[in-house]
Amino acid sequence: QVQLVESGGGLVQPGGSLRLSCAVSRNIFGIYTMGWYRQAPGKQRELVAAITSGGSTNYADSVKGRFTISGNNAKNTMYLQMNSLKPEDTAVYYCKLAFGLKGYWGQGTQVTVSS
Repeated sequence: QVQLVESGGGLVQPGGSLRLSCAVSRNIFGIYTMGWYRQAPGKQRELVAAITSGGSTNYADSVKGRFTISGNNAKNTMYLQMNSLKPEDTAVYYCKLAFGLKGYWGQGTQVTVSS
């Protein structure tokens, strides 16, 4: 069983920055994809950014140039650096690991962008 735990959310003013972390409970060997998703109230969950085991990344158009996804294999941790935050970035952010035929989700962390 694999567990994912997010951290780093909080309240930040528009234009500010936050770094989210997603800790994976064990080493993952082989081909996998990890991603950050978010869900705002009344909206569907959407993909924000993803990174593959080969290091390829992709981003939603709404966050390109502002968010950066990265991973530290030695720490079994994935990050999402969020800069120039906007009120519309307010949501619960979830990390996901897709490995083999299974998907594993974290419990989510709240990000609120407000003055």
